[in-house]
Amino acid sequence: MTGRPPVTDLATWQQARDELLVREKAHTREGDAIAAERRKLPMVEFDGGVEVVGAGGPVAFADVFQGREELVVYKHMWWDGAPHQGQCEGCTHVPWHFGDAAYLNARGVSFAVLTTGAWEEVAPFVEFMGYRQPWYSVRGVDGPAGGDMGYLAGYLRDGDRTFLTYSTTGRGCEALNGSLALLDMTVRGRGEAWEQHPEGWPEARQAGWFWRTNAEGGSSWGEDSRPVPQWTRPGVTAAGTLGRQGHCH
Repeated sequence: MTGRPPVTDLATWQQARDELLVREKAHTREGDAIAAERRKLPMVEFDGGVEVVGAGGPVAFADVFQGREELVVYKHMWWDGAPHQGQCEGCTHVPWHFGDAAYLNARGVSFAVLTTGAWEEVAPFVEFMGYRQPWYSVRGVDGPAGGDMGYLAGYLRDGDRTFLTYSTTGRGCEALNGSLALLDMTVRGRGEAWEQHPEGWPEARQAGWFWRTNAEGGSSWGEDSRPVPQWTRPGVTAAGTLGRQGHCH
């Protein structure tokens, strides 16, 4: 039998599991230590009066805090002029996993999604996807309030003063992607080529290969594909084009 772990009795499995648990606990403690250092990082003050656009029209960035002391945002990439199915599959993967900020709010933290898309394009996309968290267009906004997309960022407000406290890079966004954490617990993992796989496992594919599918549910990055959760939206039909022009902003 290939492509599967060896079969053993429960006692042997438990011993192997306990050995791995030592490393898992060390990983958890190291994560706690890193988080402690993260809280010590210096912060950058910026103009909280810079204008962004949300469902209620133009507002100051400071209003995105919704009166709370802290704010976490996801910065969503955007394809100008593209239909819904042409928007970024990786960025779709992140906010789809976070439907309610009640526990953050209880801790005095607000959550929002920022994007460089023009609001007249962003608004129908948010409605189509059924997102409940607030979205804002930061088109034309530079610095900590705008800047590069595709990351999580943290902010602090002290009265009228606003500060950037943290921003992820690369795979740091996985903190919000619960599906990836669960896949990492499975035998097959994510099925991606960068992972270490035992001999005989199914052939691995490029990172994020399962983030887009066609109408039949097969992995596809062609013109017939959509980000996976879009197929759950009412009235969705097969796509004919991704309609992308230029690059994500």
